[in-house]
Amino acid sequence: MNAAQSPPVAVSHSVDAGVVPASSLVRTYRTWKGSNVFLLQGRLIFGPDAKSIFLTLFLIIAPVAVFCTFVARKLLDDFSHHLGVSIMVIVIALTIFSLTVLMLASARDPGIIPRNAYPPESDDSDFSDRNNNGQSPRRHLPRTKDVIVNGRPIRTKYCDTCQLYRPPRCSHCSVCDNCVERFDHHCPWVGQCIGLRNYRFFYMFVFSATLLCLYVHAFCWVYIKKIMDSEKISIWRAMIKTPASMALIIYSFICVWFVGGLTVFHTYLISTNQTTYENIRYRYDQHDNPYHKGTLGNFKEVFCSRIPPSKNKFRSKVPIEPLAPSKRMGLESVSSLMRKPAGHSDLGRPDYNEASNEEGEYKDGSDKFEGLVMDSELSDKSQDLGNNLRWDIGPKVGESYGMTSGIGGISTKAAV
Repeated sequence: MNAAQSPPVAVSHSVDAGVVPASSLVRTYRTWKGSNVFLLQGRLIFGPDAKSIFLTLFLIIAPVAVFCTFVARKLLDDFSHHLGVSIMVIVIALTIFSLTVLMLASARDPGIIPRNAYPPESDDSDFSDRNNNGQSPRRHLPRTKDVIVNGRPIRTKYCDTCQLYRPPRCSHCSVCDNCVERFDHHCPWVGQCIGLRNYRFFYMFVFSATLLCLYVHAFCWVYIKKIMDSEKISIWRAMIKTPASMALIIYSFICVWFVGGLTVFHTYLISTNQTTYENIRYRYDQHDNPYHKGTLGNFKEVFCSRIPPSKNKFRSKVPIEPLAPSKRMGLESVSSLMRKPAGHSDLGRPDYNEASNEEGEYKDGSDKFEGLVMDSELSDKSQDLGNNLRWDIGPKVGESYGMTSGIGGISTKAAV
């Protein structure tokens, strides 16, 4: 006799004080607030311009296919002791390596710092109070904070979009809409920000692409020389007999200036422990670089140090919307006070396009010496999250929290 089967039990997940049913949970990458593109259910992360990778792949694979078909294949029998085979094997190995490091650079988290659900908690001494037409003063988060790096003060800025103070060498990419650690630049050819966790692979990509261009260029000339010697003709007639070699010579000559220039430039940056973002702003021209560890130490830091794990768990499950515990109920009674006028966003804050303001600074360079200028004044015109809101600082997404909002001089707070 079969035992009676128990009815299925609904799966639920505990989130602090509340219990969230499984049907109300969704993976983090589906609620991601940045502009990134995800594949394989959050296992791969790209920038919003990820389609450009297909162009990069074509620019690598197509000329290599032409080289293998019309040049390397003809050289198989022109070299003894299987040297002809090695020509084909080396070019294929270089191509596979270039494509591998390209995907490692473009399909991984470059070092994104997770956004805060609310502004960071700060001491009263960190706030500036201003009177508001005789009403109670409002609290303002300071726009910058100074931290000490290797004995030198470094100024860090507050990011309104991510609601955090950016660590040193961190910047907000307006293309991906994320704060990225050790931000170097956003590369459209890779379709991803280049930062702390993928800079090594980006350098390997441009370096291997340079070697590939030089290799193809050199052996196209070798093939032309073979034709000249075998048929006893001039170089011009030999070039006419192999138009594929001529096309590859011109193509590789043009490309090597691009990827070769990048290789030389980033070799210099690594040797001096700078980023492209820092170098363009001439940040260390008149100051000692606090991150410099000597040429050998700088190369070891990039290529031999352990890549830190991602700070984001894109496949973890979070509530579709933050859970409001039962003890926080009571906001309905003041909902009429929370109605926003036209042109305003939720909670009575004016709409603010951060991407067109300071967060786009890495493109236009309008914010000079962001990290090291010690005498810059704080801007009162910048969006200040503390201007219209006073928060009970709570945990991040998925945890219980409360808030206080000042609207029209009336302070409304969730009943506790």
